[in-house]
Amino acid sequence: MRTLVIDHPLVAHKLTTLRDETTDSATFRQLVGELVALLAYEATRELRVVPVEIATPVAPTTGVHIARPRPLVVPILRAGLGMLDGMTHLMPTAEVGFLGMVRDETSLVASTYADRIPHGLEGRQVFVLDPMLATGGTLVAAIDLLLARGASDVTAICLLAAPEGLQRLEEAYANRPVDVTVVTAAVDECLNDKGYIVPGLGDAGDRLYGVV
Repeated sequence: MRTLVIDHPLVAHKLTTLRDETTDSATFRQLVGELVALLAYEATRELRVVPVEIATPVAPTTGVHIARPRPLVVPILRAGLGMLDGMTHLMPTAEVGFLGMVRDETSLVASTYADRIPHGLEGRQVFVLDPMLATGGTLVAAIDLLLARGASDVTAICLLAAPEGLQRLEEAYANRPVDVTVVTAAVDECLNDKGYIVPGLGDAGDRLYGVV
């Protein structure tokens, strides 16, 4: 299991505004899309490509296209949906699957309520979108489902991560023959007694869409 923390002034600037409790939902949504595009740029550095022959207006040359089977992007509902536009803007030819998961606020255990993930993911690179890697329970459950469907190369893009969540993923996948990577803008201090990241940015779903 690998963790990649993106150390870049633009990432830090946008993340600071996201953390600010006075940032309104419209601005928050816009910044999430911008930040995800920056994170996705690094997350897709090892995207599989194949050579193609093309002709420019001047001469023939060799370039690359994204290899098939096409990558699969999986936002974890509901908050992960706010990250989807930033990801598909960067990689519009990717396919999209949806996974609805909810965490019990008492036990912190995640359960699945919606599943639009294809079977037969062998050979496909999968990118999971989940804003907050807190306890790690939701992300582990999501990755386990993807692995059970045949995936072996999964990259999770998270706005923030807690050490506890990263440790849980390390324990889950360190000794398994799968390629799991976490790409994040920052690793924060810890979790509080309610399982929220500290200092964090609050509940990402509520910040994106309001309290419903």
